[in-house]
Amino acid sequence: MSGERLAPPVTLVGPIGWLRQNLFSTWYNALLTVLVGAVLAGLTIQVVQWTVAEARWGVVTANLRLFLIGLYPIEEAWRIGLSLASLSVLAGLSAAVYGGAAVRTLASSLGAGQAILAGLAAVSGLGPAVTLVLLLDAALVWTAFLVGLRRPVARRALALAWLALVPISVILLQGVGGAVLPVVSTNLWGGLLLTFLLAIVGIVASFPFGVLLALGRRSDLPAVRFLSTAYIELVRGVPLVTILFMAAIMLPLFLPGGVRIDQVYRAMAGITLFSAAYVAENVRGGLQAIPTGQIEAAHAIGLNAVQTNLYIVLPQALRSVIPANVGLFISLLKDTTLVSIAAGLLELLGIGRAVLAQPQWFGAHLEVYAFIAAVFFILCYTMSQASYRLETALGVGTR
Repeated sequence: MSGERLAPPVTLVGPIGWLRQNLFSTWYNALLTVLVGAVLAGLTIQVVQWTVAEARWGVVTANLRLFLIGLYPIEEAWRIGLSLASLSVLAGLSAAVYGGAAVRTLASSLGAGQAILAGLAAVSGLGPAVTLVLLLDAALVWTAFLVGLRRPVARRALALAWLALVPISVILLQGVGGAVLPVVSTNLWGGLLLTFLLAIVGIVASFPFGVLLALGRRSDLPAVRFLSTAYIELVRGVPLVTILFMAAIMLPLFLPGGVRIDQVYRAMAGITLFSAAYVAENVRGGLQAIPTGQIEAAHAIGLNAVQTNLYIVLPQALRSVIPANVGLFISLLKDTTLVSIAAGLLELLGIGRAVLAQPQWFGAHLEVYAFIAAVFFILCYTMSQASYRLETALGVGTR
């Protein structure tokens, strides 16, 4: 029939067409595909065989508590569960109120991560209480999400709750003294708990500080511009481990005799000050990308300098530097491992080294470092995927 439409050949469209076009387009491409596929298949078989039959995963399950919370007293671990519950509720509400693929990705990853930890706690013998708490915290993410979809939640109140979460959690974890909240020394904090705290405090505190430094470097006031520029160039000119050594060793020498700042807080301050300088340079690049015509137009309609930066310049500049800032924050998360070298704190990697020092786990280096690498990969991959979705939603690079 003359009006009949024939489907394209299967060798040109669909999976077969993609394979032919990308992997088997020529004889040498086909040869490379077969060789690389054989190498990858061999490596995969060896990795699976080692993972299933040879690896001593008991080094992880037997020390899971150390990997998660370090030496934090188990009888006070309810504080960590309460902090996680608050985080889960806020994450679920934010996914419902703010929407967006990026927020929902982070919220769902938080719930899934806690469910995975609950499974590890069940097989490692941490007890049914720990497993139940982690499962309940994971369920709170989805419960809060459903509540947020059905009940109106004020965005301003939710934002204030997020701002208050970090200091309240730190106070809750350390305690204030007394029978209800006895003080838990930060020397006992460790593992994934300490890694999270260092990274979250560094990210949350360095971002506004970095934005202020970027604005200060472009200020018309010579003193503000000089001080901001000097700080940024000085901090960016030294490695992070140097700043951590200064915070751990040199800072106490300059303090009065009766003043002592905890080691963990000094490490948080060093990470924050270091990261703020890089955030400032990223934001400055975004500020320079804003056409001067927009600033002149804002002044023409009566906006002052603060209003121009707040409503016109900063929203566009911060949107354009999302990829650079997320990459910086991912690096910051991985750089928290330096505190075990400079400050002697036992974060996740430090706990791994301490576990390997036990005689019964000699030779289990590959298992420990594979577990730590998997944890960091999951965290970094989640952040990068949330960044990609946020960039897509905001149209970064397209408009």
